Amino acid sequence: RLINKKIKPNLEQYLQEDDADILVKLKDNLEDLLEIDKHYSRKENLVFPYLEKYGITAPPQVMWGVDDEIRAAIKECVQSFSNTSLNKREAAEQLEAALDRVEEMIFKEENILFPMALETLSEDEWLRIARESAEIGFCLYKPVKEWKPKRVDLEEKAAQEGEKPAGDGYITFETGSFTQPELEAMLNTLPVDITFVDKDGIVKYFSQGQERIFARTKAVIGREVSNCHPPASVHIVENIVADLKSGKKDHEDFWIQMGDRFVHI
Repeated sequence: RLINKKIKPNLEQYLQEDDADILVKLKDNLEDLLEIDKHYSRKENLVFPYLEKYGITAPPQVMWGVDDEIRAAIKECVQSFSNTSLNKREAAEQLEAALDRVEEMIFKEENILFPMALETLSEDEWLRIARESAEIGFCLYKPVKEWKPKRVDLEEKAAQEGEKPAGDGYITFETGSFTQPELEAMLNTLPVDITFVDKDGIVKYFSQGQERIFARTKAVIGREVSNCHPPASVHIVENIVADLKSGKKDHEDFWIQMGDRFVHI
């Protein structure tokens, strides 16, 4: 819009008239056009790194080179129109060539770069790009509204449902998060008994499924695992723990007969 509504009409008028005011307007227009540096910088420093992560390296490298040429061309135009011994026709041709390159880049971005980026980048990556854009700045127009993808705010959802997340928030993992009641419900619903022993051999947790195989009481929490077994089987437990801790084994499994059930441990 800057090019079509301001620069081109002012350039045409400048060529037809000896009007100092038009020259001032053109200089102001070119200063505005230099803001394209911020757009290119966001593209190069926020979009290109994510594309490269997916192995898309050649298009960004080529485009960055052209971006630099366009930056230089606009700066040369600014210098030309500030030159007191200005040759109108030469300056106009120089500016028209620079504008053509800007418009060509807009076409490449809209028809090649951005469709490719939209196909490749995840929503979370776009969110990071959006959040970091302000640090570089915006070209001609600063967004008045923060972009928020259509996704559920889990904290807000918990509050609406009257849930109180553990601590000040969710129990967060690399691949998602739970409220404490959600996590407990999931673990207790699994059709297995789970007992967790930490790196120091201390029992820290057990699940409470509806059909428990082994009896557990909360008194077991905080005990050494070897103290939770009959003396006759302690040595077996200690050997299993030693093998797992040393890396000799990654797992230990066996079957035992318990009344009418054949249990896999």
